[in-house]
Amino acid sequence: MAEDFVKAVEDGLKLAKRVYGGKAAPPRPVAPMGKSPAATTEGLPTAVMVYAVINDPAMVDNPDIPSYQPHVYGRMDPPALIPLQMNGVELEVDCYLDTAFVRVSGSWRVHCVMGSRSCDCLIAIPMGEQGSILGVVADVLGKSYHTQLIATEDEDGTAKAARAGDWGFLKPHIFTLSIPQVDGGSNLSIKISWSQKLLYSDGELFLNVPFTFPEYVTPLVKKLPKKEKIQLNVNAGTGTQVLCKKISHPLKEKRRQVGNLGFFYESEVLSWSSTDFSFSFTVSSSHIFGSVLLQSPSLDDNDQREIFCVYLFPGNQKSRKVFRKDIVFVVDISGSMRGKPIDDTKDALFAALSKLDPEDSFSIIAFNGETYLFSTSLELATKEAVERAIEWISMNFVAGGATNILHPLNTAMEMLSHVRGSVPIIFLVTDGAVEDERRICDTMKNYLRDGRPICPRIFTFGIGSFCNHYFLRMLATIGRGQYDAAYDIDSVEFRMQRLFNRALSPIFSNITVDILDDLNEVEVYPFHIPDLSSESPLTVSGRYRGNFPDIIKAKGVLADLSNYMIDLKVEKAKDIPIDRVFAKEQIELLTAQAWLSENKQLEEKVAKMSIQTAVASEYTHMVLCEIVGGKTAKESSGVKEKTVDPKGQKMIILGSLCIGFGNLTATADNKPPGSEEPKLPEAAEIFIKATSNCCASLCNHCCCMCGIQFCSQMNNQSAIVLTQLCTALACFGCFECCANVCCSGSDGR
Repeated sequence: MAEDFVKAVEDGLKLAKRVYGGKAAPPRPVAPMGKSPAATTEGLPTAVMVYAVINDPAMVDNPDIPSYQPHVYGRMDPPALIPLQMNGVELEVDCYLDTAFVRVSGSWRVHCVMGSRSCDCLIAIPMGEQGSILGVVADVLGKSYHTQLIATEDEDGTAKAARAGDWGFLKPHIFTLSIPQVDGGSNLSIKISWSQKLLYSDGELFLNVPFTFPEYVTPLVKKLPKKEKIQLNVNAGTGTQVLCKKISHPLKEKRRQVGNLGFFYESEVLSWSSTDFSFSFTVSSSHIFGSVLLQSPSLDDNDQREIFCVYLFPGNQKSRKVFRKDIVFVVDISGSMRGKPIDDTKDALFAALSKLDPEDSFSIIAFNGETYLFSTSLELATKEAVERAIEWISMNFVAGGATNILHPLNTAMEMLSHVRGSVPIIFLVTDGAVEDERRICDTMKNYLRDGRPICPRIFTFGIGSFCNHYFLRMLATIGRGQYDAAYDIDSVEFRMQRLFNRALSPIFSNITVDILDDLNEVEVYPFHIPDLSSESPLTVSGRYRGNFPDIIKAKGVLADLSNYMIDLKVEKAKDIPIDRVFAKEQIELLTAQAWLSENKQLEEKVAKMSIQTAVASEYTHMVLCEIVGGKTAKESSGVKEKTVDPKGQKMIILGSLCIGFGNLTATADNKPPGSEEPKLPEAAEIFIKATSNCCASLCNHCCCMCGIQFCSQMNNQSAIVLTQLCTALACFGCFECCANVCCSGSDGR
């Protein structure tokens, strides 16, 4: 999809040369993508962009000053994408703890389509670290569009399904959404909201928001005012001094309080921002510190228990001692890892081995259908042992074969069964799903009940979307470790090295918070508290009934195996929406629990949380609602929602924004990560839903009018799928009717 998108933009920039800007504004030469400093990386957007979707090149012209260029015959398939000119942009960022909520508002004009024609407009939204789209609102010529989430079970088959290409992910961090049929010369007012994480390194928190606009989105008419506005609010929630370190744009400080900063910038500019918005700050402390924040639920909250979060910062003392480690790397070398995935995994593993201290010990297990051991027991991480390990990896990490995870995990547990005085760690890397994942979780639970002072920690890393990421998250939660993933193959080495760094840097272990045992109806996420690493803050959240004292104690073990206790001050969360900050993590952890237990009630709970917080889940779908003349009534999750009589709105089902529970077939076929096919409308399912509303039986009476209406919105690929369905239905006597429906919809849409 990304390659097709880049090609479509290249075609669009060529077509844009037909647009005449008038004598006062001659056409601007367009630099080739990837060569201009402000051009998008590899042709993909690095800031919120809007594109005119051009199927008919003849419609391309200045809507105000016709150029009367020669008529262009034919159609573009796939369509070209012309970047729209932007008239104004506003960026607002609220940082709470290690989470940022980003809102981008802007105005774009369909400057490249003649006034008598209309086209779809595609919004592309690149997001930062672990970005999660929360909502989109678009207003144009008396119409309003907004996204919302609905429970999967609430779909009744009456809403129209989106066409292929109307929405999706170009990359895991780039979301796209199409606004249908916008007239040439119209202005689009768009508001977008998403959440993302701040990165932590050496005591410093980093924020990076994609905000690099290419030169060709600047309006040609220089007299038009171009206003750029940025607002940044930081609430570290720490009660200690926050120090600003770096900032990319000329923001002025408007507010400074303990743990709280505010910045603002507004200016009329000649051209839009040519660099991402970045900001970093430190929380001043040389030792481990933290606090407890409390929040009461809102009146419309589905769960009326009180909300809490406990957070611990490692401090910025670089000389702090970390635990001695006994670590076993368990790495998937099945056939699907061939190429870049296994090469980047080897490079990340080489870097991790080089960071082991001489008193640490390690081993390596490579697996596919078989298991291959670097050594049958742990070896000290001497220079010679590390060099032998690197040589062994280079010779034995050859991708091929099937995937069997349980046996190598059992072997790793046996290797760690007799270690004492250290933090035993298993680091699992895989790109596939297996059938016995629930059995693996149960087996690991049994291993971790052996009563040792420090049980083995399990860190898991998933590559691509074919592995079951909820299984990997649950396995890490059971093992008091951490989970991460690289959905994009290009990010494997970076993200894996970062998780390695966290796994290799524990400074405070076996953490308990005693008060949690004395409260009523307590729910904690994650249910096993991980260790505190010098490379990452630690947060725990949940719900409860009862009363917190003014101060609680967090107890644990330091690297010298001495007991340690921290006093945590309990305070009300001022201006920090704890429920929103931790919504994504809680939804993913609950989804993992629902998967493991196959609990329908947990699934329903996740769906309610998802709808309430606007965070996507496996049990909700996103829909695009169209309203004619709706009025803004309220604001939720940073994006204004439209409320009108439901009868006055049209709804288009986009689908699930999540990744599912793994793909056993793709794993068995050794399909490599990155070969995922784009999500298309599930033609067969939609067709059956549509016809079932007016048919007593699909096999006996197929409603042609309903099918024709459905097929009128169908693209070529979906038509092929439906044709295959009709062939399969022929044995039930439905072939003739279904064939008529397919023929009625063969206009290429």
